[in-house]
Amino acid sequence: MGGHGGKAGRAKGPYIIGSATSGILEILIFHPVDTVAKRLMSNTEAIFQTGSKDNMSRLAKVLFKDSVNKSFFGKWMSLFPGVSFGAAYKVMQRTYKFSAQPILRDYMARNYGKQFASAFGKGNSRDMTNACAGALVGIGEVFLLPLDVLKIKSQTNPEVLKGRGLRDLIVNENFKLYRGIGWTAARNCPGSFALFGANSLVYTRGFGVSGPKEAKGYQIFLGSMAGGTASIMVSSPLDVIKTRIQNKPFDDPRSGFKVFADLMKQEGPHALFKGMTPKLGLIGPKLVFSFTVAQSLIARIQRTYVEKGWDVDPDAKE
Repeated sequence: MGGHGGKAGRAKGPYIIGSATSGILEILIFHPVDTVAKRLMSNTEAIFQTGSKDNMSRLAKVLFKDSVNKSFFGKWMSLFPGVSFGAAYKVMQRTYKFSAQPILRDYMARNYGKQFASAFGKGNSRDMTNACAGALVGIGEVFLLPLDVLKIKSQTNPEVLKGRGLRDLIVNENFKLYRGIGWTAARNCPGSFALFGANSLVYTRGFGVSGPKEAKGYQIFLGSMAGGTASIMVSSPLDVIKTRIQNKPFDDPRSGFKVFADLMKQEGPHALFKGMTPKLGLIGPKLVFSFTVAQSLIARIQRTYVEKGWDVDPDAKE
């Protein structure tokens, strides 16, 4: 995401505002779409019947269920069932990931730029700085693990959460919410390396620009698509292990290595790639959307900051 920093770090506001906005928009746009799709797939009765005047009423009943007679806002809110853990995790994750990576990248470029150029060559140093900063940020993402664990359990094993509030879960389960922290870090590191590395590679090698601030809209989109696809493919095997660990009941004592061993013994190596196609088809668009929005907004807000004198573009001095 973007070029090397100069002698001074960029203002942090654009990174945080752009990243947080991308996470919020992702929830607002994709969660209702996902809810609508699931409700339509779960419906067993014919909605559109020939000659019937009640087709739209039946459709509304399927989509909005008990909120069908509520106001527009009430109907809209009915499309966000069980969004609490997911929304909190997604907004915090996107804000952290998409803002911390460029900040860390700028720091690494200012302080270790010569070492990167010496180790990887001047032409590759920008891409490797982006990728390595992404990998470190990915490892740091484990601090959000409790929300991720609760989100996954609410989606796949909701019985263990019934009748339990957030306070009860934190007090009584405490460190169990960090179960699988090592596997999560091992999955996030290469995944984020691929996300930001492939994204940077498309900019520098594909389009000959340093990053989003010089790129056109379609270039930002294609860069985000390349990064998102690479990230999902690289992290998929470890993501299977991570999900199996987090999906266990709280009283299941098996370690991550035991879960891995059981998977290999009972299902074989191909099980490590389970769900890759749905991930590329369903999770991929969400990641590409939020990554594109974050990069576009950050670049635009940075230009506004520079125009108002709140920030200085270090590359403009060179």
